[in-house]
Amino acid sequence: FNSKEYICFSSYRLARHLQKEAQAQHNNSEFTEEQKKTIGKIATCLELRSAALQSTQSQEEFKLEDLKKLEPILKNILTYNKEFPFDVQPVPLRRILAPGEEENLEFEEDEEEGGAGAGSPDSFPARVPGTLLPRLPSEPGMTLLTIRIEKIGLKDAGQCIDPYITVSVKDLNGIDLTPVQDTPVASRKEDTYVHFNVDIELQKHVEKLTKGAAIFFEFKHYKPKKRFTSTKCFAFMEMDEIKPGPIVIELYKKPTDFKRKKLQLLTKKPLYLHLHQTLHKE
Repeated sequence: FNSKEYICFSSYRLARHLQKEAQAQHNNSEFTEEQKKTIGKIATCLELRSAALQSTQSQEEFKLEDLKKLEPILKNILTYNKEFPFDVQPVPLRRILAPGEEENLEFEEDEEEGGAGAGSPDSFPARVPGTLLPRLPSEPGMTLLTIRIEKIGLKDAGQCIDPYITVSVKDLNGIDLTPVQDTPVASRKEDTYVHFNVDIELQKHVEKLTKGAAIFFEFKHYKPKKRFTSTKCFAFMEMDEIKPGPIVIELYKKPTDFKRKKLQLLTKKPLYLHLHQTLHKE
């Protein structure tokens, strides 16, 4: 190994070790689910750095300065509760490649991208397991909310690989008010729509949500060339929009702005996230 190859291989080994820890079953791990997500994101960043070192392009996509930002997070993983500095996601059930294994990936990419053309309906393999939670027990006088995610409109819907939606409830400061939930991979895509048809059970009674809270929907998909899952766009629903029946909400450009201060529409085209709300009250 020369020094660059050694660093590259070390990044790969550490990324693989962290990914294994991030995917460890609950009973076998000392970390919380949120800490494991952070560890998984660090693994993704290490993989990106490894790929950048192997790249022949002069402009690296993930620089050494970026890598240095991860050090305090890793050192304080048990107490870290801030927003992760990079727009990456842990990639479940996907193998981290060792340096030199990219040749095999090219063939896999061709298989994945072929048949992903827009227009005709296409099914997705269920690679992301989903982390949906059951409905809470009912309480007298309290309201529970079920949100059915029907579909999302995107101009390149047919090209999205393994798409899913992360649902979270945040206060005005972007702090989680309920556990974060991931949908399973989308059921099908058709023309300019990715279809989900899945129910999300809000993990808090509507009356107990703080003033200014919002429900966020982050649309994520896998990028085979970069080998990580990325947020493509997001949408959110505020408390005054909680009403029974159908609703369509606008899509915004990433990165997800949980504080809702710098919002940019994804497109001027009439493309939205289509939801249906059901309220349950004792």
